Amino acid sequence: MSFNTELFNWRSRYTDLLTSCSHLFLLALALHSGSVVGWIICLALISAISFFAWASNYKRGRYIADTPTSRIASAAQGYVELYGRASADADNLVASPLSGARCVWYRFWVYRKESGDKGWVLQSEGVSDSTFEISDGTGKCIIDPDHAEIIAPERKVSYQSSYKHVEELLYAGGIYALGNFTTVGGASAQLDLRQDVSDLLAEWKRDPVALKQRFDLDGNGEIDLKEWELARRAAHREVEQQHRELRTASGIHVMRAPRNGRPFLLSSHTPQKLRNTYLCWGMVHLAIAITASCTSFWLWQGHHLQELFG
Repeated sequence: MSFNTELFNWRSRYTDLLTSCSHLFLLALALHSGSVVGWIICLALISAISFFAWASNYKRGRYIADTPTSRIASAAQGYVELYGRASADADNLVASPLSGARCVWYRFWVYRKESGDKGWVLQSEGVSDSTFEISDGTGKCIIDPDHAEIIAPERKVSYQSSYKHVEELLYAGGIYALGNFTTVGGASAQLDLRQDVSDLLAEWKRDPVALKQRFDLDGNGEIDLKEWELARRAAHREVEQQHRELRTASGIHVMRAPRNGRPFLLSSHTPQKLRNTYLCWGMVHLAIAITASCTSFWLWQGHHLQELFG
């Protein structure tokens, strides 16, 4: 699992929880210090952490709010938002290695209880990289979950002897997706006529017997310049026909992680619920940032802790 994937995994589930834990730790540290300077430093750190948490939530909330939900059949190429259903068909599901649960995506960790003070030690981990398909009534889109932030998956924890199994599952059903949408094939197919003709001729050359049977018109066992020109024209016509068929066929819609760093989000929540979740967390973090910053400045102005606690 790559560093970027690990970063996305933590961001998708634990950022707000980790922020809250850091606040509690800093408050405990300030209480333990019992000094004005200690309180000023800890409150300033709380304010800074909450500000960055607010910025992260605000950024994702704005991406969701500013990107209208597209229909798959008419979605533009590029960064789009989709909401469809992932079917529970067997070929659209994968099985979690731990519980065997059938889902469209999973992530798992296996911990072992060590003696002494080591506690739970990570033994193995893994994440699903299988694609799955969603549909919205107008078309179908293949989702490649690599590097996605999976928001609010179902979390299961189980124990077997000295092992702890933790898994996160995204089930079939309503799926929200925000990412880079492309159509492979169809009218938008990017085709190179010259290169494809060259590749076809190279393929014919690998079977000289068949090539001579088809283009050695004078039967002398050699392909001269005139006969090779006929072969080139035949390859050109064949490739043109293939390209026409590709462009008239239905394209395959695919959503992947954007290359420009914008969020790639997958969730079982609706767009409205996701937007409201980010908005609420953002307001909480902003309120904490402002309160901590004002209190730190108030103490720096020469006020005392006794005044703070009344």
